Amino acid sequence: MSRIAYVAGQYLPHRQAAVHIEDRGFQFADGVYEVISVVGGRLVDAERHLKRLKRSLGELRIPAPLGDAALGIVLHEVIRRNGVDTGIVYLQVTRGAAPREHAFPKAAKPTLVVTSRRSRPPDPRLGDDGIAVITIPDIRWQRCDIKSVALIANVLGKQQAREKGAYEAWQVDQVGQVTEGTSTNAWIVTCDGAVVTRPADFGILRGITRTVLLDVIAEQGLKFEERPFTMDEAYTAREAFITSATQFVTPVVRLDGRPVGNGAPGLIATALRRDFHDHAEIA
Repeated sequence: MSRIAYVAGQYLPHRQAAVHIEDRGFQFADGVYEVISVVGGRLVDAERHLKRLKRSLGELRIPAPLGDAALGIVLHEVIRRNGVDTGIVYLQVTRGAAPREHAFPKAAKPTLVVTSRRSRPPDPRLGDDGIAVITIPDIRWQRCDIKSVALIANVLGKQQAREKGAYEAWQVDQVGQVTEGTSTNAWIVTCDGAVVTRPADFGILRGITRTVLLDVIAEQGLKFEERPFTMDEAYTAREAFITSATQFVTPVVRLDGRPVGNGAPGLIATALRRDFHDHAEIA
């Protein structure tokens, strides 16, 4: 079955789908995006994702291309037309096509692109065995809270991780504190059992899985500290883990080649991974 994409009001075969060469997403990375997991043909935490999309658009002053109800219909239709039971749906909104000029064009119409593809469920071995992470300097801009399509620093960081045999790279700011992964939020568990992650300020993305996990932490009665943590704290942590919309909660067992804790997935990360879907919204 040919894949189908939605582009600016049309459902098109994937190979024929295209945007204008002067689309500002292509020329300026002037756009935002969301990736939503699909489980059983249904969207995971769609309402939270669309709320974050609306915030990102507002921060860049890009008008919403569709209302929430209409956008929801498009998302489900793209999933249906592609026969996706387990996978993702990707949506991107740019400021639209206009003659190339840095300032906002007055008459550009936002471009909406939606695609969906099948994928395997998260590899259970990642949860059972844990993953390796490296650390790299954070060279990104200062508005990482906007889910912008300007991801070249993240791409370079992820490639560094792969070349070193690691799954992810944690980015470290100029004062030696971990911000987040290239495509994930970063967490540690201290020696006294406190779950720690950086505040969702301008320096990191407010991950949807991160938001849901706060409810799981509260239900499990765990001590929680929303604060920056240093690399020294990470190296001596009892546990560490990452969160994302596609991998949910995944334990980190090696950091820059050093074992985290006893070098195996910890009890807290394992319990959070187990209970996450009890709190996620399926639509």
